[in-house]
Amino acid sequence: MTRTATTTPDATRGAGANRALLGAAGVAGLIVLWEALPLIGAARPQYLPPASEVAGVLAERLGSAAFWTAVGDTLTSWALGLAIAFAAATVLGFLIGSAPRVRAFTTSTVEFLRPIPSVALIPLAILLYGTDIRSTLLLVVYAAFWQIYIQVLYGVADVDPVAEQTARCYGLGRLARIRYVVWPSALPYLMTGLRLGAAVALVLTVTAQLVIGSPGLGQEIAVARSSGAVVDVYALIVATGALGVLVNVGIRALERRALRWHSSVRGEVL
Repeated sequence: MTRTATTTPDATRGAGANRALLGAAGVAGLIVLWEALPLIGAARPQYLPPASEVAGVLAERLGSAAFWTAVGDTLTSWALGLAIAFAAATVLGFLIGSAPRVRAFTTSTVEFLRPIPSVALIPLAILLYGTDIRSTLLLVVYAAFWQIYIQVLYGVADVDPVAEQTARCYGLGRLARIRYVVWPSALPYLMTGLRLGAAVALVLTVTAQLVIGSPGLGQEIAVARSSGAVVDVYALIVATGALGVLVNVGIRALERRALRWHSSVRGEVL
């Protein structure tokens, strides 16, 4: 006999609180270590300034309009590139994944294009668009598209054959089967692809701004580096990391909301 164990809301909140405390402890330990290394002479302050000094410069940056303009430029490029990649990957993933012959026909092309590093397209992006935002979008869309597209293909292929045949027997058309059978099965994969694509898109956004020089936090880091402002470089890197954490938290919240019916979100364990 199979027994089903259900995690209570109190237990779920307790586990979440423990994870938050462990995460906070880890961050605190890293800050203490960072502060101590230059003070004890284990690292040169001109190469690794103390965390307190970096925090002071970051606080100054937070009070400047130029910093928030750079954050806005980074988020705009990230969100626009991710949205384009998500829409294209979702549509193509469902269309190609639902046609086994088309999927088999395009497999070799996908396996050829997917491993190409997005940074290898930087010269092409500069040649086509210069330092315009379109250069950044080209890299972001290319990198995020494959993360989402592959997950959608897996999700479409994971549809229960019995459910598919049952839908056919009840006379559901192609679009109805996609809506009521394929979509619920593929949605967890799609959200996983979105989470992976969001992280990759942010990395490529900052990388493109750093190398190409399009407006954003990456460009600010490049300017601080070229001017020898080491503390400012560290402060901007910390800001970029904090932005990545916020993006991840936001995407996970969206994932939990979209999959609130799924057992992985409801906390049910067989």
